This record gives sequence, structure tokens and C-alpha cells, in this order.
Amino acid sequence: MARNDYHVIVYQILAYLYVRLKKGEDVEPEMLQYNSVLIKAGIETYWNYIIWNMFNSGLIDGITFVTIDGAKYPYPTQLENCQITPAGIEYLCDNSFMKKAKQFLKDVKEITPFI
Repeated sequence: MARNDYHVIVYQILAYLYVRLKKGEDVEPEMLQYNSVLIKAGIETYWNYIIWNMFNSGLIDGITFVTIDGAKYPYPTQLENCQITPAGIEYLCDNSFMKKAKQFLKDVKEITPFI
């Protein structure tokens, strides 16, 4: 598993949104960007793919998408309204890929604590 694997990025986004929800804090849109210190997707089109599929699967809500040349893009000013859904919470807590992604991120942090 790598830091930019699909399931690692999904885990990071869902975990971030869930923590913010439980604390009653607003989402910081810059933390959800493809090149944020949290996500590190690397390529914007890859990040768009992930965000669209998370939305389409019902894991997140509150984002409006626009279609450009057949591709779906989140409307940038809508990221502040992004939130985890009950299905997203269940996926985060019960999915085996999410558990592997969580363990991967723990292992990376132990090896390189400055990340």
C-alpha cells in the first residue's frame, strides 16, 4: 500500500470529516484539496475521481459537481460543505480496506514521524 493509494486517500478524507463532525467543527476546505498536507493524491484528476466516487457511493455529501468534457469535477467552493454521511461512517469503521489503510498510515508515521 502506498500513501496515494485509493483506499488510503478515502480513509484520510473520511477520518478527517468524521473527526470534524464529532467535534462540531467546520471543515477546512484546503484540507480536502488533492495537494493538501493531509491527502497528497498528487494528481488532480485522480483526486477528482476519488471524490466523485465517494460522493456517488454515498460516503460523503454536500458537494456540487460540474461536468466538463464528460468528466465530473467538484465545484471548488463547495468543499467547505462536504460532510461524511452515516454510510461513510459505517464504511470507515467496518471496511477491511479502511482498517488496512489506517494501519499503513500508523506504520508510516512510526517510521517517519516528521510526516
